Parts: sequence; C-alpha cells; structure tokens
Amino acid sequence: MVVVGGITRLTGSGLSITEWNVITGSIPPMSEQHWQEEFLKYQQSPQFKHINSSFQLHDFKAIYWWEYLHRLIGRLMGIIFIVPFLYFLAKKQISKSLLPKLIFIFILGAWQGFLGWYMVKSGLVNQPYVSHIRLAIHLMNALITFGYIFWVTLDLKREHTLERNFASPAIKQLSIFTFIVLNIQIIYGAFVAGLKAGLIYNTWPKMGNEWISTTVHNAVHQHGWLSLVEDRPTIQFIHRTVAILVLILVYYIWSNRHKHKWVLNDRQKQATSYAMVFLSIQVLLGIFTLLYHVPIWLGVVHQAGAFFIFAAMLYQIHCLVKTTKK
Repeated sequence: MVVVGGITRLTGSGLSITEWNVITGSIPPMSEQHWQEEFLKYQQSPQFKHINSSFQLHDFKAIYWWEYLHRLIGRLMGIIFIVPFLYFLAKKQISKSLLPKLIFIFILGAWQGFLGWYMVKSGLVNQPYVSHIRLAIHLMNALITFGYIFWVTLDLKREHTLERNFASPAIKQLSIFTFIVLNIQIIYGAFVAGLKAGLIYNTWPKMGNEWISTTVHNAVHQHGWLSLVEDRPTIQFIHRTVAILVLILVYYIWSNRHKHKWVLNDRQKQATSYAMVFLSIQVLLGIFTLLYHVPIWLGVVHQAGAFFIFAAMLYQIHCLVKTTKK
C-alpha cells in the first residue's frame, strides 16, 4: 500500500480519478466508452488543463491504473480486516480487552480512506497539485494506523515474553523525545514530497555553495513562520537538518546501550541496534534521492524506509516502557 501510494504520487497519478465511489469505484472501466467517459472527467481537472493537456487516452490509462490500484488495495485491506473480525467476533474468540482496539483500528482505516479523498480533492478545484498539508495529514494517519496495529501486536506478543524491564527513566524519556522528533521529520518529508522540494538544491551536504541557502534567510525574513510550511528551500533545509538531529539522538542511544546506569536487557539493546541500522539506511537513501533528483524508484524506497524506522523506534519504546513479569 505504501509503495503503490509512493508510485502514485511520484508519477502524478493521484488526480487521475476525479470521483470517490466506494462501491462502484471498485470496478475499472470495462469498455472503450467507459474509458472515454473517465478521460472526459479527467480533462475537466486542473492537472489536465495546466500540465497534461497533451495527454491522449493511452497516457491517461497509464496514470489511471496506479491510482486505481492504490484505491483497490485500500478496499482489499478493509475486507481482509472486517471478514475475519466478524467471524472471530461471532465465534466469541476476541477478548474484551482486544475488541475495542480492533474497532479503533477499523475506524482508523476508514478515516484513512476519507483523508485520501480529502487530499485528492484539493487538487481538483483550482490548482493541479494536492495540498502538501493534506498529503502530510494522509501520511501521518497511515503511520498512526500502522503504528497502533504494530503496538497492539507487540502487546499480544509480550504476553509470552519472560524478560524483566529495569530500564532507567532517562533512556525511556530520551527515546520518546527522539520518536517525536522523528515524526516531525516525517511530516517535513511529506512537505518536501508535496511541494517537490527535492528537485531543488540537489547537492549535499551544502545547499548549492552555501550551508544555509540565502533564499531560506530571505523567505524567513519576508514571510516569517509561514515560510516553515510554505517555502520550498526552507522546508528542504528543515528536512535536512532534522534528519541529522534524529541521527545524532539515535546514535547517542545506541552507543550508550551498554551503560550500566541505563540497565537495558538484551532485547532492549537489540531494539536500539535496529533503530540505528534502519535510520542509517534511511539517511543514505535520502541523500542519494536528493543527489539523483528524486528518481521514482529511490523516492518510493525512501518513503517506505520511513515506515521501517518508524516501526524500529516504536519497537524500541515498547521494549523500554512495557514491564513484563517473570
């Protein structure tokens, strides 16, 4: 779902389907007439008028299928969840403590579908692009949904774990703080994607010939705090800088994992290593994505990498804050 979503965004396919029909939208055009009808709807969109006015029907089909596949996977995920849920609920095999969690997961999934349309709708009115703010909201809800499912899964697995947890409050607090900073970084990654800010200043570690581009200073001076969420060079600079901050924090935790005062067990030490490995890979992916002007495959892998480091940091926090009786 994440990979196809990334391809959909990078290929500009997200605005190819101009309606949101939950049931009838499950079936793609089945005849030449139906394809022409869909293409006619797309021709009324800002993206066609301002960017893809030279598109023929075969060009439209190429972007249509990516958006269709993205929506189809979302529908299939809902079915894969609800059918077993209703079956096990009828069989009374879902515990009272797990039931509200599963209902909440379903609500998050349905809300994600609505946010997807809310995002797409922003690019069908006046501008030929989706709002980068709405894109960030859509991505963060996906992460919240993924993270909550992962956390519930870890809770279920923890019931069979025998290790005791004596980790110090300091390492727990630092890990939670690092996780918060990571989420800020991911939000700015969505801003970079939505504003195509990765297509400017394709050098590293400097922005062109400067550590901080003059355009960043000018934008902050002229627009104040709005430049932090609207200006492309400023957003790219923040994304670069916060990445280094997250790397420093994760490295500090990992390099001190054997300190006696932190009292980490083997599983907790292993969790810090996972975070360090995945973040290192993600930083390298980000650098190469920038240097090579955001090729589709690198952009998709970099986006998927965000979920891996998110999961690794969440796993680390779970290992640190949960106490298991021996």
